[in-house]
Amino acid sequence: MENIGLNLYSIRTLISTEEDFLATCKKLKEMGYTKIQYSGAAFDPDRIKRVSEEVSMPVVLTHVPIDRIINDTYNLMEDHKKFNCFEIGLGSLPWGAVLNEEECKEKIKKLNEAGRIMAENGFKFTYHHHHVEFYKFSNNETLFDYIIRTAPYINFTIDTYWLQYGGVDILSTLDKLKGRVQCVHLKDYKIFADKEKVDFKPDFAPCGSGTLDFKKIVSKLKEIGCEHFLVEQDNACELDHTMDLIKESIDYLKTI
Repeated sequence: MENIGLNLYSIRTLISTEEDFLATCKKLKEMGYTKIQYSGAAFDPDRIKRVSEEVSMPVVLTHVPIDRIINDTYNLMEDHKKFNCFEIGLGSLPWGAVLNEEECKEKIKKLNEAGRIMAENGFKFTYHHHHVEFYKFSNNETLFDYIIRTAPYINFTIDTYWLQYGGVDILSTLDKLKGRVQCVHLKDYKIFADKEKVDFKPDFAPCGSGTLDFKKIVSKLKEIGCEHFLVEQDNACELDHTMDLIKESIDYLKTI
């Protein structure tokens, strides 16, 4: 693989100031990363533009609050034009809303309308899923399938870890999304052991160290039109040797 990016949420503690943001992006470029998703720190379009241009790393996707997406769509697009990013993303629905079927469907309707406005202005709205989207509504349809069926202006940022965690078949799920996936979070799924409690549970891990078959997944993503392959490891900034973990992922992905 070539032209690999990183979702900065993975290293959010290392980008809180402009100086840290710039220094961190320079390190990422040395590792071989070529682009970034901006999330995990204050949304300052001018700061994002300055850093992106200085290190020549385009911002290909953001995650911004749902309120701005729905209620401040036009200004949000103008903000993104400042740093030449035309993929505007939502990181998550409020999970409590998913439990209220009527409220959830109303939010999807509003997000789809925002997506329509974005599409008419040269942007794409993209929704990042977790496992909750595989919760079934009263008619036995998952939220994920409901979005596919009823909201054509909502694209998807696929997350490989959360597909696995959600218990669905990854490749057949991707087959449903041709033309609606521009960005993916490549994130491995690994079973860790707590030896004291004699317990085993999955958690985030660098690509290539867990159970996911990224060769097959990446091939399928290319087949359905995915353009931006972004490494993510949600807990990397909470662990020792954060940047080493981020380097481990890109070193592996370069080999497939």
